[in-house]
Amino acid sequence: MIEGLFAGFGILLTGKNLLGLLAGTLVGYFVGAMPGLTPSIGIALMIPFTFGMDPVLSMIMLVALYMAAEYGGGITAILLNAPGTPAAAATAFDGYPLAKSGQSGKALAISILSSGFGALLSTILLILTAVPLAAFALAFGPSEYFALAVFGLSLVSSLGGKSLLKGVLAMIIGLLAVTIGLDPINGTPRFTFTEDFFEGIPFLPALIGLFALSEVFFILEDVKGKPIEPEPIKGLGLNLRFFKEKWGVLLRSSVIGYIIGVIPGAGATIASMVSYNEAKRWSKDKESFGKGNPEGIMASEAANNSSVSGAMAPLLALGVPGSASTAIMIGALTIQGIQPGPLLFTKNPEIPYSIFASLLLGVPGMVAIGLLGARLWMKTSQIPKSLLAAVVTGICVLGAYSHSNSMYPVWVMIGCGIAGYVLRKVEIPMAPIVLALVLGFMMEVNFRRALIVSDGDVSVFLSHPITLIILILALLTLATPLFQGLRKRGKSGR
Repeated sequence: MIEGLFAGFGILLTGKNLLGLLAGTLVGYFVGAMPGLTPSIGIALMIPFTFGMDPVLSMIMLVALYMAAEYGGGITAILLNAPGTPAAAATAFDGYPLAKSGQSGKALAISILSSGFGALLSTILLILTAVPLAAFALAFGPSEYFALAVFGLSLVSSLGGKSLLKGVLAMIIGLLAVTIGLDPINGTPRFTFTEDFFEGIPFLPALIGLFALSEVFFILEDVKGKPIEPEPIKGLGLNLRFFKEKWGVLLRSSVIGYIIGVIPGAGATIASMVSYNEAKRWSKDKESFGKGNPEGIMASEAANNSSVSGAMAPLLALGVPGSASTAIMIGALTIQGIQPGPLLFTKNPEIPYSIFASLLLGVPGMVAIGLLGARLWMKTSQIPKSLLAAVVTGICVLGAYSHSNSMYPVWVMIGCGIAGYVLRKVEIPMAPIVLALVLGFMMEVNFRRALIVSDGDVSVFLSHPITLIILILALLTLATPLFQGLRKRGKSGR
């Protein structure tokens, strides 16, 4: 292992490979920060440029792009309330309120340093645990994925804000939206008024509308207001002792992100939402979440970046993609004549070990670029509100259109923007809607698949140990806030 790492660093520390690492990081920042361009789309667009490259150089570039893109989505989430990637939605919950209070520099510094910590720790975990964790992930079948989705939805009890009823209502709205389109099992149209609706409600355009376009309407309400003057950045914009006091949030979120990333199909979005919820659950100041609590930014950013290394584990160890991005990477390796899987470490050891080295060396570079660029990105808060509204609207339309190069996602984005504005006016939280949009499809499909495999026997959800444990955790997660609320009412009634 040690010899392989040294060999990986030896391969990486050449002029062309270092340039490839830098190029991948810069492209990743752009891809992540542009709503509509996900990491998987960025990787797919980059692959044609790697056909004539050395396999090691191409993988270094793609991995650097993947890591930087997962962070880049947090930049626009913080500054414009427009998550550049789905995983950055949780970052916007507290990042944007903190930026609106004039602390955009602090929010950006927290996000990049948290991302760097999550990426570094998860890379170490990847090197140490890739093979055993990847094998564990293969034990997940339909019933386990259904239980995982139920566990995710149980987080609505804490993500719903002060009112559990409004949180549940928001979750139901999201789940109803997921049912639109073709039935995932038998292909029957459901709630499809035109053929456009056959593809359902695309997640990213819906996300852009709920967050960014709805925010445009709020900006237009106060269009004559003065631009927010950000606080000047001194050094990193915050005291490093701040991170020493919050090390528990970083550590917990990074581990959660890595483990969820290992599970094929779970991904960075689920990792960031679960970590955000856990940060809120363990915090002594729960009421400040959603209003600019730095712990919310830390949890989301550490988790979504650590999930990148997690998704690489099954790819390198078993040849199984842990995410959509790593699925495309498998294609890139196959094009180069390399078969990922158990024999990769013996037949082509330069590939995994150069990836390990690029992750370890690429993190400081990604953090440095993020910190150096913070002053430039903060300038967006000084743009006149009328102009800012026009710019954000343009980004929203471009991001939605680029989803499938058609107008349908644009109309979905506009509809979700109007709905988001109305829902936010009546104080319906956005987090449970996002949670349902992410997990609704996973829950329905795997519930029905499990019943098909078991010939309709519902005991399949209780007979599998992993499924049962996850469902019990979901029940406890949902019940704990309810019991706490009842206890508070009991004490106040005395």
